[in-house]
Amino acid sequence: MAQPLMPHATASWLVDNTALSFEQIAEFCGLHILEVQAIADENTPTKLIGRDPIRAGELTQAEIDKGQANADYRLIQEKGPEQLRRTKGPRYTPVSKRQDKPDGIAWIIRNHPEVTDAQISKLIGTTKTTIAAIRDRSHWNIANITPKDPVTLGLSSQRELDALIAVAAKKAGISIEDTRFDADRAELLDQLRAEREAAEYLAEHGEEAAPVEITAENLFKRPSTPRDE
Repeated sequence: MAQPLMPHATASWLVDNTALSFEQIAEFCGLHILEVQAIADENTPTKLIGRDPIRAGELTQAEIDKGQANADYRLIQEKGPEQLRRTKGPRYTPVSKRQDKPDGIAWIIRNHPEVTDAQISKLIGTTKTTIAAIRDRSHWNIANITPKDPVTLGLSSQRELDALIAVAAKKAGISIEDTRFDADRAELLDQLRAEREAAEYLAEHGEEAAPVEITAENLFKRPSTPRDE
């Protein structure tokens, strides 16, 4: 069952302005009956200001009259107006993050030139005029703009950014490879190569002539020798 937007404030108004039972008020507001009792006894931690559910369009006087006439009647909330959903236009960005938009735009322009202004506008929630000004460095604050990852700035999610780049690359005929783990992969290959060379040296010259110290980490990677058996 739908509940009023401000259940405690609504319960306070109903206690003060109607003859409804605590049980009726509790069920309509989605509260425990003891909470309604506390509101009526003014034992709540803070003073509640009543909220008129009739004026809010959540309840009608006729519905209240039905409840007052019959203690077993359960109030039915009025259907509120449909919430409008934003389907077009730029993404909303909190005021605290709007100053970071130019940095995020500059990062995309520098690292992914295949992404169009329209795509950046939709992802970041900005105008094409602003993007163009950053591209040609005519932006009024260009001296203070530092390219920063929009994900780090909280302007978009990593999934949204990756999807945008993939679409832009596909349209531009560019092959995108994931290079995030290239450094780790190269380090691992170097380590394996060094271990293999050490094992080969041990097999050929014996342990006394080994140029590297035998540790617990590489002990089990060297081939066995007669003295190990």
